[in-house]
Amino acid sequence: MSLDRFRIGFVPLVDAALPILARELGFAEDQGVAIEMVRDVTWAAVRDRLLYGHSDAAHMVAPLAIATALGRDRPAVPMAVPFVLGLNGNAITFSTALGEACGLGEGLGDPVAVGAALRAVAARQRLRFGVVHRHSSHNYMLRYWLAGVGIRPDVDVDIVVTSPPFAADALAAGEVDGICVGEPWNSIAVDRGVGRIALATAQIWRRGVEKVLAMRADQAEERRDAVLRLIRALHAAAAHFVDPETVEQSAEILSRTAYLDAPVDAILRAITDRIRVVPGGEPVHYPDFMFQYREAANFPWRSQAGWLYAQMVRWEGRSFSSADATTAQGVFRPDLYRAALAGSGAPLPGASSKLEGALVGPIGAGSTQGRLVLGSDRFFDGRAFDPDDIPGYLRDLP
Repeated sequence: MSLDRFRIGFVPLVDAALPILARELGFAEDQGVAIEMVRDVTWAAVRDRLLYGHSDAAHMVAPLAIATALGRDRPAVPMAVPFVLGLNGNAITFSTALGEACGLGEGLGDPVAVGAALRAVAARQRLRFGVVHRHSSHNYMLRYWLAGVGIRPDVDVDIVVTSPPFAADALAAGEVDGICVGEPWNSIAVDRGVGRIALATAQIWRRGVEKVLAMRADQAEERRDAVLRLIRALHAAAAHFVDPETVEQSAEILSRTAYLDAPVDAILRAITDRIRVVPGGEPVHYPDFMFQYREAANFPWRSQAGWLYAQMVRWEGRSFSSADATTAQGVFRPDLYRAALAGSGAPLPGASSKLEGALVGPIGAGSTQGRLVLGSDRFFDGRAFDPDDIPGYLRDLP
């Protein structure tokens, strides 16, 4: 039969797993879809390839899809995010020298305690941190944590952009003192002896939205049926990805030269929530370091897009705009997600937005299909984000 083809741009990271596995393990073909993965090393290249029609969809940092729709740095292009490729999965890694100066131990640190130690070092010397893009969750999570512990981004520390595959090289060359990047590049920095993982970003926001499937909004409408089948293929791949029986197979596939071109062991550790914090150390188990599938993790909550927009306003010195907030939240398309999975038995949230950061433990949530239980989604500082009162939220931030 004839297959609907999708060229999907990606950056070599573990959270590009779902379209890769959908391609390699036949989930895409089962839905009448053929996937071709197009590898890039920068998010800007992934975005440009998508906008100029060289790809049909992209594995993308969520804020970049929003920034593109809002016309940040370039003319605005309407975007659609019908599927979240994963939550969490990033870490903040210090150079070995900075780790020693902060007195880090053998395990992951406490965000407040690590922040206090870092603040003392930053008072003595100018530090520089690398993030993967200006409009990335890495940038916003790092800034959120720094500000929350009394370190002013751009005033007390510098933040620059470095490509994920070169983040460990930037640490090794002394160009940055720390990085906030996705796996396996934190682990590779540790294995090379040039870095020491200080925090998982899941410690900053327990259910932080990370990479998404992004596409131009016009393509999402023109190819709606094919897009719905692609979502079903990705959902099947996510179920496979979280199965403990398949983790070694997934790690081997992702490690291939065409995809991550990285050591199997480093990838396997990320998939199984085990983090080697210090060079030569035993991996530390941190539950839900990389979060997939469960709790409707792949559902595109508009409130998550709203939080990202709020951080964009905060750190770019812009005024809040209700029109921009509507556009930003409208990039996330729960309607397409629901349409794709209706009748499948997968839990489908009844709401499209929620109070982010308000859940301390598991709680049942309203659903139109299946039984949905949501776990803790706390921010490290205990704040909550109300998508219906972004100006009030911004006023209360440090």
